Amino acid sequence: MIYDVVVIGGGPSGATAAHDLASAGHRVAMLDRAGRIKPCGGAIPPRLIADFNIPDHQIVARIQTARMISPTQRAVDIPIENGFVGMVDREHFDEFLRNRAAGSGAIRLTGTFEKIERDDSGTHVLYRDKASGEKRRVTTKLVIGADGARSGVAKAEVPGGDKIPYVIAYHEIIKAPAKTAGYDPMRCDVIYDGRISPDFYGWVFPHGDQASVGMGTGIDGINLKQATADLRAASGLSDCETIRREGAPIPLRPMDRWDNGRDVVLAGDAAGVVAPSSGEGIYYAMVGGRVAATAAQAALASGKASDLRLARKLFMKDHKMVFRVLRSMQDAYYKSDERRERFVSLCHDVDVQRLTFEAYMNKKLVRARPMAHLRIGVKNLAHLLRLVPQAYV
Repeated sequence: MIYDVVVIGGGPSGATAAHDLASAGHRVAMLDRAGRIKPCGGAIPPRLIADFNIPDHQIVARIQTARMISPTQRAVDIPIENGFVGMVDREHFDEFLRNRAAGSGAIRLTGTFEKIERDDSGTHVLYRDKASGEKRRVTTKLVIGADGARSGVAKAEVPGGDKIPYVIAYHEIIKAPAKTAGYDPMRCDVIYDGRISPDFYGWVFPHGDQASVGMGTGIDGINLKQATADLRAASGLSDCETIRREGAPIPLRPMDRWDNGRDVVLAGDAAGVVAPSSGEGIYYAMVGGRVAATAAQAALASGKASDLRLARKLFMKDHKMVFRVLRSMQDAYYKSDERRERFVSLCHDVDVQRLTFEAYMNKKLVRARPMAHLRIGVKNLAHLLRLVPQAYV
């Protein structure tokens, strides 16, 4: 069989692309390494649930409050009005998405991607089959590389694919306690403290009867396991049973180009689409998979490789400004504990709280409140220029 598309990677991005293409009647194969669970807080917005038809049974918790914690342990609780933050367990969520793609007609292949070859008969994906250990080859018209931040497809096929900057994320899934002084199963804690992460943040995210506790950093030499142990201790979670430990790179910015001008287009982490500042990736990965599938369908219909450029164009049209604003926030506030302290102070502001979560839930900047934006801009500038004392509430 000659496939229309081979999708390399079966995470949220690759599984979404495979599902969309197979649902449209294309011959699709999805190659994935079984058994790998990506470290992830597991937060998803209501828009993802609606846009990608996620059933209720995949939502293991509905969070009503976000707590921001500063280096001096100041805690600011932000109520999530008119919505919630959904939580998923990646172990089960990703497999649900892969099974849904297979149910739509995508052929699941389990193994490790090795390389892409081309000859007169077409484009060939070579991989090592997990069950037999043998090398196998499938022939296709197009390839979608959705194989993560250190994408082998990106490195081999797309200019700049070997130079994606990233942070390392590490977390531990633990058996969650009932509500305690330091832990609330209905609250996400985000810790902006240089002792936990000198350039990013730590988190405690409830997952029903489990919780994700972790941190990220791009600085070499940081002991991720010790930082996470310190975070667990600060949250009163040291004695909780550890279910599993996971680590992986998280890209810091979208690549300038997502296709090779011939037969390959990237999606998800392979294309660098993780939101700056927040590190949110699941929603943007699934959108990346969808636009890659859209671009692949256009290229298959027209026979023009240039249509693969649509993936990046469509994504950046909707999300470029959000990424730019979040990048500015990270650059402004993550440089030092003094800046992080000011950032948490800013989170006291009701305008900041409302617009932040409206933007999070709807995945776009809120433009309907110009005076609120003006007030936030003035307060933000005042903090950055140290015109407001750190103790500002």
